[in-house]
Parts: sequence; structure tokens; C-alpha cells
Amino acid sequence: MYRRWIKRTLDVLLALAGILICLIPMLGIGLVTKLDSPGPVLFRQKRIGLHKRPFTIYKFRTMSTSAPHDVPTHRLKDAKALMTKWQRFLRESSLDELPQLFCILAGKMSVIGPRPALWNQDDLIMERDRYGANDVKPGLTGWAQINGRDELSIPEKARLDGEYAQQLSFLFDARCFFGSIPSVLRHQGVKEGCSREPERRKASSQEQHR
Repeated sequence: MYRRWIKRTLDVLLALAGILICLIPMLGIGLVTKLDSPGPVLFRQKRIGLHKRPFTIYKFRTMSTSAPHDVPTHRLKDAKALMTKWQRFLRESSLDELPQLFCILAGKMSVIGPRPALWNQDDLIMERDRYGANDVKPGLTGWAQINGRDELSIPEKARLDGEYAQQLSFLFDARCFFGSIPSVLRHQGVKEGCSREPERRKASSQEQHR
């Protein structure tokens, strides 16, 4: 009952409320983004949705247009050199994710769920298959997001995504939702540029967070 009807109803209500509350701030962010650096306001990218169906995700652009399109920023040698101070602020505060409210309203995403994998992120997609995590809608935030985010290895992230898929319920969604607030405020788990630790976890585990 919750998975099939109530969750979707809550998604629509929360997305509508979020859009109404954030509409003016989003227009302001869009204007500053346009003035801050050359290029489009929105960043579009092909991601994997429910049952591995592709869809287009939207974010406020937070990197130079010369940056690689489908390479995770925490694997770039000097990601910060490709960002302005404003773009770094958007990323650290997660305000760049606000356009995804429209993806939720369109039914491509949920408020809570595994973060959508990039179309070429085969390692994460296969790992998620092992845990049934590809059988739930991707989310704006989720269990893995509040338990490490970019700092997680691919197997650990997939395990947490699978844990969410298995335990999906109103109470678990509420736990993820309210747990995301301090995580965002503290900028927990956000990685920008290469570090030695991810290299030890293997270059093949290409987590696509952009």
C-alpha cells in the first residue's frame, strides 16, 4: 500500500510544496548562475531510473562547460579549478539539486531513494542488481546519502541502497528525510577532486556524482 500509492502521493505533495516554496530562490539561483560564468543555467545528464530505464536529470550547472560531462568530480585531479566560488557553494549546500523537484513531479524520481546512477556507471548498476536496489525509484536523497555519500565505495553504496529497497516504509523514508537535513547543513560526504583514498578503492569504481 505504501510503496504503490502513499509514497507517490507524498512525492507529489512534497515536490509541489518544494517548488512553490523554492520557486523565487530557484529563479535567483538561475540568474546568479547565468551571470557567474558562461554557459547554460541547467546541467542535463542521462541517468538510470526505476528498473534501469534511462531518464534525464536536471541540476543547476556547477562546473565550467569545459569540464568532462560524464566524469565524477571527486575523480578529477583539480575539480575546484573548474568551479567558481558560487558553483562550489551550490554543490556544498546541495542547492544545485533543486531542479530535481520537477523530476519527482514527473514521476521519474522520488524524494527518498537511491541516488540515480549515471548511464555508464556499470559497476554500481550491477552491484545494485544484487540487492534489488534498481527496482525502486531513484531519489533526491536516501539512505546511502546520509551514511557517507561520496566517501562510500561502490559495493558499500550498493549494499546501503539494497538495505533501503528491502526496508522501504514510511518510517524509514521519514528517517532518511530528516537525517538528510543535518547531513546537508554539515556538507557531509561531499568530495571535490581526487584523493588517495578513492584511488585505493580502485579506479574501476567510478562513482558518478556531478
